[in-house]
Amino acid sequence: MSTPNGKTVDEQVVGRPKGKGPKKIKLVSGLTSFPREILAHFDALEMLDLSSNPSLSQLPKDISRLHKLKIAFFSNCSFTVFPKELAQCRSLEMVAFKENRMTTIPEFAFPRKLRWLILTNNEITSLPASIGECHRLQKCMLAGNRLTNLPTEMAYCRKLGLLRLSSNKLAELPEWLFELPELSFLSFAGNPCMRGFYDNPVLNDISWKELEVQHLLGEGASGIISKGTWKGESEERPVAIKLFKGEVTSDGSPADEMDACIAAGKHPSLIDPIGKIQGHPDKRGLVLELIPPHYQNLGLPPTLDSCTRDSFLPETVFSVVTCKNMLLGIASAAEHLHARGIKHGDLYAHNILLDKSSGHALLGDFGAATIYGREHEKAEMIERMEVFAFGHLVEDLLGLVERVIGDEGLIDSKKDAYAIEALNLLHWKCTHPVVMQRPNFAEVKEELEGF
Repeated sequence: MSTPNGKTVDEQVVGRPKGKGPKKIKLVSGLTSFPREILAHFDALEMLDLSSNPSLSQLPKDISRLHKLKIAFFSNCSFTVFPKELAQCRSLEMVAFKENRMTTIPEFAFPRKLRWLILTNNEITSLPASIGECHRLQKCMLAGNRLTNLPTEMAYCRKLGLLRLSSNKLAELPEWLFELPELSFLSFAGNPCMRGFYDNPVLNDISWKELEVQHLLGEGASGIISKGTWKGESEERPVAIKLFKGEVTSDGSPADEMDACIAAGKHPSLIDPIGKIQGHPDKRGLVLELIPPHYQNLGLPPTLDSCTRDSFLPETVFSVVTCKNMLLGIASAAEHLHARGIKHGDLYAHNILLDKSSGHALLGDFGAATIYGREHEKAEMIERMEVFAFGHLVEDLLGLVERVIGDEGLIDSKKDAYAIEALNLLHWKCTHPVVMQRPNFAEVKEELEGF
């Protein structure tokens, strides 16, 4: 079969070993129907990406022949109904239908081995009760839909660690949500249930005409950050300029991110907001403190295999002192946020900038943040939910210290050994399966200060 660009499916296959079937296939060709030639690779195909084919809206009934298929991407297509044929793909673990105008998910449409589900930016009003049978589900991205409630059966998804509910129509959050033993990366801004919990935060306005954009520093799901100069009345100041893209991202709304960033205020381990941009022709934006270039990302985002856990470069190692200093700074920043009723929602190593020489760490990226308000009836549970995420960070950093014991000489005293033992105990406390049995961030900080 030839696709609209004149090539056959096999000619466009990515990663096909000579003489064997491909493990990966990616086609962006204006497809109007599913190419049946793909099914011939049932003995090898593990990843299929048919995203950005806007006329594609159906899958063949026998797609289950792809019995080794683990990952399937159909984002930016036209599936209005979640294809129940995928439920029969016995190895399928990751499914994405971002931005499909999807409205309906039939019962028993999800594959039983599902670990990672992406349904961002659709028009889904309800989830099937059968989602409760997805016992391996760890990551569920539902931001930008029309959900009014969550099925009670979802409480059986006990492995769920990341859940994005921002920009929906949830009138309330169910009780069971706050009792899930591993849920730590939760966002729920922009729902009716959050109205009235906080006032819109205020920050000084900075005219777009006073800003000079120089070069790109980085780009995320919600916007781009550039180095720039703020030409104020008395002096010029180097700054970082973040312009938001405007659409709902996998984490939530850029407007909610901006509010949370402003409400967070100043702290030694946060990237300080300086002002809100006024007068840009078509974008919202913030002026932020410019971070020196010797600060580097602590970690890398999760891989397809690690799902909800960060990854790290193989050469990443830390002394016990650096590890402790990082954790103390991040715990202090998290305590500061929750004292203001803000859940960061994405407390990951890849959202932390580190000065390795001093161990000073900065927590950034408020894309998944929620201003829940300290008066929220579940405020204590919301904070301890995020403590679980901090527990993951403790475990990750301990792994980066322990791998060099006896090799690099970074652990050379009883004092360091005691600190590692104490960090292991702290990790255990932060990841207790009963939410209210975990410490809050003030208690975490106190323990770290006592090492």
